[in-house]
Amino acid sequence: MSVTQAEFRRAMGCFATGVTVITVDYEGDVHGMTANAFTSVSLDPLLVLVCVDHKARTHAHLHSKKRFGVNVLAENQRNISQYYARPGDTHQRAEQEAGARFDRTAHGTPVLYGALAYLECRLHTAQDAGDHTIFIAEVEDVVVREGDPLLFYRGNYRAIGAPSESSDSTGTKSKTSQHPS
Repeated sequence: MSVTQAEFRRAMGCFATGVTVITVDYEGDVHGMTANAFTSVSLDPLLVLVCVDHKARTHAHLHSKKRFGVNVLAENQRNISQYYARPGDTHQRAEQEAGARFDRTAHGTPVLYGALAYLECRLHTAQDAGDHTIFIAEVEDVVVREGDPLLFYRGNYRAIGAPSESSDSTGTKSKTSQHPS
């Protein structure tokens, strides 16, 4: 039995993810793309990976620049995610209408203003895998802000819900017990 691309996509859609925008400076312009194929790889050294379609406009810039930002979007940044998910060239006016504003790191890496977190990354290795490239990068700087993440599940944006159980700082789950008075 052969699995179709549609079946594969539907199955992968069952895995809820956060939403990131990968940003790179190329010749003074900000280029970006929405990505949810992003994860941590290693704590020593600090490594992350992002998978990028060979046809994505940002793909070549990641190879040549070798430095990029990973912006973890906050729940109010859906328009930014949608803008950077569109194929085609970026236009500054449309970018501003989506609410995308950028700060620059000491290395000149563009990072999204208001992102829940950003990681400044330097390319470590790149490996082709099917129609994508897996970019593994060393994390050189991070900034984390308060707020809730933008989530993606079964083809739709979602907001984080209330926790089903509480956990202490060690990850141990606890339940509230009620005693009669």
